Amino acid sequence: GGVGDAAAVVQLSRLRWAVLLLFSSYSLCNAFQWIQYGSINNVFVRFYDVSAFAIDWLSMSYMLIYIPLLFPVAWLLDKRGLRFIALAASALNAMGAWVKLGSLKPHLFPVTVLGQVICGLAQVFILGMPSRIASVWFGSHEVSTACSIAVFGNQLGIAAGFLVPPVLIPNVEDVEKLAYHISIMFFMTAGVASALFILVIIVFKEKPPNPPSRAQALIQSRPTVEYSYMQSILRLLRNANFLLLMVTYGLNVGCFYALSTLLNRMVIHHYPGEEVNAGRIGLTIILSGMVGALISGIWLDKTKTYKQTTLVVYIMSLVGMIVYTFTLSLGHLWVVFVTAGFLGFFMTGYLPLGFEFAVELTYPESEGTSSGLLNVSAQIFGIAFTISEGQVMDRFGTKAGNLLLCSVLFLGTVMTAFIKADLRRQRANLENEQT
Repeated sequence: GGVGDAAAVVQLSRLRWAVLLLFSSYSLCNAFQWIQYGSINNVFVRFYDVSAFAIDWLSMSYMLIYIPLLFPVAWLLDKRGLRFIALAASALNAMGAWVKLGSLKPHLFPVTVLGQVICGLAQVFILGMPSRIASVWFGSHEVSTACSIAVFGNQLGIAAGFLVPPVLIPNVEDVEKLAYHISIMFFMTAGVASALFILVIIVFKEKPPNPPSRAQALIQSRPTVEYSYMQSILRLLRNANFLLLMVTYGLNVGCFYALSTLLNRMVIHHYPGEEVNAGRIGLTIILSGMVGALISGIWLDKTKTYKQTTLVVYIMSLVGMIVYTFTLSLGHLWVVFVTAGFLGFFMTGYLPLGFEFAVELTYPESEGTSSGLLNVSAQIFGIAFTISEGQVMDRFGTKAGNLLLCSVLFLGTVMTAFIKADLRRQRANLENEQT
């Protein structure tokens, strides 16, 4: 219909919070499986008798799988819709968790790799979803908050991945005892993942009966023949502001991926035997980041100051990284907790900001495609920074490795300053209200 018809049927669905909570839950489970090896890197190195770099690759496999599969999955999201993608993600997540249960002997490392690869496939169906779910289900006054909550689930999963494995799996010498403790973690994960898959089948719907915002009503009223997936990607890649955001998002989130993957090695190097506290430091980074993400989402809904907020958060991420770098080796664990919390508040709080800023800069292009391109950038930089920092740490120490990340964040801050705040979705909502 026309603009008048579209505006008349805008209505919020009560089911939207259930859909958001369910997505956040299976995203949580998948993120837990990403970092569950890295948070006790030294324990799995001994159990499977492989190098620390091999265990790092269990984390980096998530990043590597995402890069070639983004475009096919983004195409599926546009062709088959949210429900199909949700079913695929939760099914693969459960399947990967069950496969890992077949790897409870030291010589079965390839089986755990297979399980992790399947979970990595599930992640491809998850990472581009927050801004799409927020746009399709939530009103213009709550869309950034909804996106933050969707990202929140993933961050909570990483937090659990730092906290739970060191508690469930003590650093014992007996391989049989170690296998028993690992089996408890794998069984719990598989049970939760399977329950979430069943809930997705029952609860998750494609979209609400009526569009939740005028911007969404306009998209839904557009004839499907008008939309070309490849044309959409080409338009995004010709959008200079979006390209700048894509690189700066990749630099920031790539640093976060490297820091998360190598955190256990960093902390154990300076504080031997502190596996549980290394996990708690990771938990601190994520929990403070979740608070940062939620505050930034609410702030965006209130102020719509996308460029300014993104730049301030980026600068504070750089400051946090510098402080963390120079306090890690002081010998006081409580100082590491404080500086890691400060760093996490801004670095992890940046995630939903990037998604929402991208949707604003690229409206009316698909949210799944813009988010997907941001994530590809993050995965490429994440692999590069994890390998580079790991090598630098081995040769020159942890401070040199972290200084590498500081220089990367400085570059990202400068580039962010050059992004123009071309808020197209805001304009569409305002113009329709006036009409």
